[in-house]
Amino acid sequence: MQDTGDTINDIGAILESIEVAPVEVGVLGAPASQEGKDIFAEQQRKGWDKSVEARCDFTRKVRLTRRGGVFFISIWQKSIFGRTLTEIKADDSMVQFFADNTADLIRQIVGKHLCKGCWAICTAPKRRHLTKNFATRISEEIARQLKIPFYEDVAFCKNKQRINAEYTLNILPQEPNIIVFDDFVTTGSTIGSMYRLLSQYDKNILFFTGINNKL
Repeated sequence: MQDTGDTINDIGAILESIEVAPVEVGVLGAPASQEGKDIFAEQQRKGWDKSVEARCDFTRKVRLTRRGGVFFISIWQKSIFGRTLTEIKADDSMVQFFADNTADLIRQIVGKHLCKGCWAICTAPKRRHLTKNFATRISEEIARQLKIPFYEDVAFCKNKQRINAEYTLNILPQEPNIIVFDDFVTTGSTIGSMYRLLSQYDKNILFFTGINNKL
């Protein structure tokens, strides 16, 4: 048997024969573009950066939430993984998917009281779209399935703000009960503005949304 000391000596000889490639270490300095810049300053995400855009995996999580001073019922919840909201809105098949699920939930909640002459559906004003947007198309299909009137452009938006937007009445539904549908609810500002507008006319208002856009 080989002596342990000889084995250690052999290993030592092998290690000594290994040459380590030289590494040139330069003087580290901040790039020219970074000089004088506060590295701890808060960074703003670029508008086109989709890396942190909200997502939804469409796991069904029906919830009653109060936000922006208004209660609303949502079907799905914002998630870590799943499709981005931009991808969802760009997919035409999602219009039918949202409408089918929302109409079914409305039937379960309202039940036999859902009849013509009593209920109507509308959505929030279009801000940037001259044509029908995602929420409008979904609302139209919900109305068709439930056999209730859909009122397009119930309100107009006075400004371009998303928060504390000011709405003015355009068409007042004649039905006493109004379903207001929004595809996504984040801050609750939109549905809050719709509530303040329609509640002036003694309407019963029920808010539904597809995605609750907060974890």
